[in-house]
Formats: sequence, structure tokens, C-alpha cells
Amino acid sequence: MRKALFFLIFSAAIGLCMLPAQNLTIDYQYNVSGRDTANYLSFSGPHRLVTANRDTFDAVTGASKQKSTALFTAYQTDISGKAAFPGGVRGLFLYPVAPDDLRTSDSLNVTKAANGVITIQYAHRGIAYRIVTDSQGRLTFPRGSYSVRTIGYIQGAGPQVISRDFSSDGTAAGINWNAVWDTRIASGQAIPGNASARTGAVTNDWEDSTIFFWTGTLQFTFESNILKISGSLRATRG
Repeated sequence: MRKALFFLIFSAAIGLCMLPAQNLTIDYQYNVSGRDTANYLSFSGPHRLVTANRDTFDAVTGASKQKSTALFTAYQTDISGKAAFPGGVRGLFLYPVAPDDLRTSDSLNVTKAANGVITIQYAHRGIAYRIVTDSQGRLTFPRGSYSVRTIGYIQGAGPQVISRDFSSDGTAAGINWNAVWDTRIASGQAIPGNASARTGAVTNDWEDSTIFFWTGTLQFTFESNILKISGSLRATRG
């Protein structure tokens, strides 16, 4: 089964490189306040078999019911493994198809400012991600407003250990997001409990593929704790 899935994803990635322009369509809904059976992820793209239709989490298998977690890789990276899609946005897509405790263990935080800007922040396996829309809730690709910073580490199933530079108690729950994105806080600092763990600098979570990447805009909305994402992107040769 794994070999068949790998072959499907690899074939789709090759197909993306050969096609001049194809759509990747996203439809997403997630309740950031708690467990909700209405959460889902849908996507469709150039390869008719690499799709998901309102995929959700399967408590029996502990994975996404339609294997969308693995299938989206065909749209995330090129055949050399370089990013054609930002990792932080990809990570955000996982919440509707993952156990609900991922939301709390990652300290997922979504806010909407008075001017309409939506900011999404979370920390997964010691890596912090930030996604910021414009005042209309739009996120533009490629090389949009998405950032990343190493702030901790995780061993095994966790929990995450976060540098005290960014967390009051060294846990994900205690993260100070203003500190995380403060470029005045030095990188390269040792994190207690792991001799090789060091904090990182704030960097852009940008695509680095020279083969293809996605262009266009996704529309975000955030009302009554429900985050929605929709829109279509175009595959563009690098």
C-alpha cells in the first residue's frame, strides 16, 4: 500500500512539472475552539487521483480518512524534494484531519484584527509558524506573508520543549508570540534538555523549488472561531 501511494504521489509530481498551468483548489474549515465534526479539508489538482473531498480525521486508524495527509505531498514539493508550497500553510491544512489534541499541543492561535488582517500562529515539533493575510483576508502565493522560526524541540511523542526566550514556562502553552517574532531576540541559543538544540532566526517560510510553484490567492475568513480557506492556485514553471 505504501509503495502504491508513493508511486501515485511521484507520478503526480512528474505530471505537475510537465503541465503548463493547472489549478490547485482548496476548501477548508476548522473550529479553533474545540472538537467539531464539521471540520474538513478538500483539495483537487492536476492529477484526478490526488484529491480529497471533505476529508476528516479517522479515530480508528489515527489518520486522515482519505489519506489526504500523504496525498497533498504531490502538490507541496517538486520531484527533487524542494518546497513548491509553504510548509506552514501546509501544516495548517492538517488540523481538520488530525486528532483534536494537536490543536492544543501546537498552541494554535488565530486572531482577526480590527482592520481585517487574520494572523495564524502555531508551533509544531519545536518550529513556530506564522501566516498573515491582508486586510481583506487574502493570502498571496508565492513568497507571501508566512514566516518560520525554530523555538524548541520535541522528542518522540512530546510534549514540545520551548526555549524560555519564547515561553514563560518552557511549554507550548506558555508561548509569547510577540517574543517569537521579535528579531531582536538572538538566535543560536541553547535549549535546556537537548545538547544539540538551538533556537533559530526569524525567516521567510518561502518556496524554494526551481521546477514549479503555486501562484494566486487563497481567501481566509475567521468568524465565531471558525477558520475557512478557499480558492484556487495555478501551477507555474520555476
